[in-house]
Amino acid sequence: MNPTTLSALAAFPSQLEAHYAAIPEAFRHWAPPSWEGVPSEAFTAIEQLCHVRDIEVEGYHVRFRRTLTENRPTLASIDSEPLAIARNYGAADAKQVLADFRLARVQTMEIVSSLTDAQLARTAVFEGYGPLTMRSLVHYLCSHDQQHLAGLQWLAGKIDASTVPA
Repeated sequence: MNPTTLSALAAFPSQLEAHYAAIPEAFRHWAPPSWEGVPSEAFTAIEQLCHVRDIEVEGYHVRFRRTLTENRPTLASIDSEPLAIARNYGAADAKQVLADFRLARVQTMEIVSSLTDAQLARTAVFEGYGPLTMRSLVHYLCSHDQQHLAGLQWLAGKIDASTVPA
């Protein structure tokens, strides 16, 4: 697997925590009047953390396992908004969510850092993406990480802009 991608995946938990910490505490549950232009899902800062944790475990861990053990499985996409509502993401404890995510990412790194070329070439079909390889899934996870860092930065920009008189 590409070392740059592996490095980015390994560094992400600390980056996520730092980006979240940069959101003023009073705004961690804040939502802008419009989500137009958001580079991630339309989630508040705390909801971003919960989403990343759940997609890691219930999305990518399952997708990795199925791609490695099944013959060209169809991998489900997860509808994140109903999950956020059902699990009351807004009431989550950020420290616990980050701790749970760090543990999940350690498990992810154990899986992806030891894949052989043959395992990386295994195929699946991902709803919304189409046919792909295990290597593709690893890249998509890295992309997902970056989308959520961008989402937190976007929120920080909207928070600051909200202080400017109209």
